[in-house]
Amino acid sequence: MIITYYIFAALLIWFSYKSFRGGIDYLNYFKQELNKSLADHAPFATIFAPCRGIDQGMLENLDALLAQDYPEFEVIFIVDEESDEATKIIEQAWQEARRPVKLVVAPKATDSSQKVTNLREAIQYADPTSEVFVFVDSDARPSKQWLRNLVAPLIDPQIGATTGYRWFISKHETLASEMRNMWNASIASHLGSNRTTNFCWGGATAIKRATFERLDIFEKWRGTLSDDFTLTRTVREADLDIYFVPRALTASIEDCSWRELFEFTTRQMKITRVYSAKLWVMSFIGSGLFTATMIASILIIIFSRKNDWSVVAALVTLIAVMMFSIGKSLLRLRAVRLALPEHESRLRRQTLPQITLWSLTPFVFLFNCVAAWMSRRIVWRGTVYHMISSTETKAIDDLTR
Repeated sequence: MIITYYIFAALLIWFSYKSFRGGIDYLNYFKQELNKSLADHAPFATIFAPCRGIDQGMLENLDALLAQDYPEFEVIFIVDEESDEATKIIEQAWQEARRPVKLVVAPKATDSSQKVTNLREAIQYADPTSEVFVFVDSDARPSKQWLRNLVAPLIDPQIGATTGYRWFISKHETLASEMRNMWNASIASHLGSNRTTNFCWGGATAIKRATFERLDIFEKWRGTLSDDFTLTRTVREADLDIYFVPRALTASIEDCSWRELFEFTTRQMKITRVYSAKLWVMSFIGSGLFTATMIASILIIIFSRKNDWSVVAALVTLIAVMMFSIGKSLLRLRAVRLALPEHESRLRRQTLPQITLWSLTPFVFLFNCVAAWMSRRIVWRGTVYHMISSTETKAIDDLTR
């Protein structure tokens, strides 16, 4: 039994070291990208913004979206019923911004997610002269240069899509909110310089219209729940790159409860299991290895004899994992602070949660993975969905009615 522990401990230390090295690469990539001159490429763009219900700080989010420093663009907001509360917020932002804006009412989803149904409906309303399609979420608050930064790299014909990612910032630092921030941060740091392993995030993705049409994304979305997983898979299959743009990192400024934390994280992992089973298995193994080894290390220290070599091994494991994990968290947070200087004061306050909550995040991941193993049903924006496969989805019930 102790030999098994030694093997698991060695593996955990190795993976922790590799993660720390990844943190160094992550920070270096941010520095490199943020120091680059932006390409002079800003064709007319259409931004698609599906909305349902009112997000925290939604008016500020939409104001920021409509205030982009970009030559020519239009924004298409999409709801699935005119009476949606989001409509009033959209109209208020629209009146203040005086930008080209369209409001599209999509049909109710039956065989895909409502978000995918909204996007497929809205694509048909894009201006004929639009050269770039951009997708954004209503809970994201983009910086003023966000659109320009996201679109500029598309001048390279090898780049199939560009993407940013979210970074949660709590309005009030509660434990549940900071746990969600930490959970999400661990996903964010998987993006970087490797364009073949990067993935699209539906809250900040741009793709040339010609590429979108050539890859037949409109039809590829039919029957799906996840717009971004489907887009990622299609771009990769076409041997095109996905370019992560640190300048397009997007703040989501909101709090969450414990219920919302587990609902959000479990939903993400259930979607991952259906659309990227290999990634789900890796998360399952990684969180299981961490959980089992760390608990075993603590128990060995408590119950073994003081002169037992197993105690030394357990202490070394705990200290090594702690040092590498704290180092990774600090490196990642430093990178994000470089990309989001307008949120510097709030990001500084994330230092303590980031260097402590890493120890609990794998337990949440393990819970998520087990839940994803047991069920393919999720609740998303008030609607229950059953993911039959990556190309077949059934909308079961609308909880808002």
